[in-house]
Amino acid sequence: MTIAFNGRVAVVTGAGNGLGKSYALALAARGARVVVNDLGGAIDGSGVSGTPADAVVEEIRAAGGEAVANYDSVAEPESAANIVQTAIDAFGQVDIVINNAGIVRDKTFHKMSLEDYEFVARVHFLGSVYVTHAAYPHMRDANYGRILMVSSNSGLYGNFGQTNYSAAKMAVIGFMNTLKLEGARSNIVINALAPLAATRIAEPSGIFDTYDPELVTTDAVAAMVTYLVSEDCTDTGNIVAATAGYYSRIQIVESEGVRIDPRTEMTPDKIADLWPQIHEMRNPQPYEDGVSNLTAVMAKE
Repeated sequence: MTIAFNGRVAVVTGAGNGLGKSYALALAARGARVVVNDLGGAIDGSGVSGTPADAVVEEIRAAGGEAVANYDSVAEPESAANIVQTAIDAFGQVDIVINNAGIVRDKTFHKMSLEDYEFVARVHFLGSVYVTHAAYPHMRDANYGRILMVSSNSGLYGNFGQTNYSAAKMAVIGFMNTLKLEGARSNIVINALAPLAATRIAEPSGIFDTYDPELVTTDAVAAMVTYLVSEDCTDTGNIVAATAGYYSRIQIVESEGVRIDPRTEMTPDKIADLWPQIHEMRNPQPYEDGVSNLTAVMAKE
């Protein structure tokens, strides 16, 4: 194995089942010491149990690896910080954070309570922020870090009945887009993954009725994750899809657009006339940050 994690410490949230479990096992198999975090609840976030995290830790140790369990929720700043503190107390450092913990409370928007909306957003988005915020100072001090945000094609493209989940999964992309710029000066690489696998959180989507679970395996996704949080991966700020043996890079792009003299009086009627040109995706262009985008826009004639 050329990619190894000897001497590295990883925090994997939501690692008691599904994809998170696969990530924890894969990292441990390559030498990482792992904090296996899992609240042990149902897919809607209800309930608690130490059994899932304990079972994964036991599996890692049985294979000769090092791991400790943590049962804190990512959804509150104090408990999220305790997840990272577990890594510091047990292993003295934190090098890798995989923000995998997640829940689903799917309903159409007009039937969804604001409590369900806010809680899903807090777990997926703010939970990722809370854990990252606690780990970030340690990474800066060490001049090294690997952070993985977990997005979804539901956030990138939408999915019926998931306004809460989709909004949160797109929010982590915005978080990554700026943190990649700030973290680069401290050798902190941050990327985002849009995964799909046959796990219990995917069951409500009906994926098992459409695709053979043997095709959408967690191991296929874990291979990509293991690379993205390794020393070998120095590219930062990427959105990567991984499912069923399919891997791709996703970018947010902007069309060539239309530039008119800004001193020209604009009306909705003129916009209507220009709409076909504005709407057409001519010469799509990605941008690395907001400054490069604005510079390009202002340079258009």
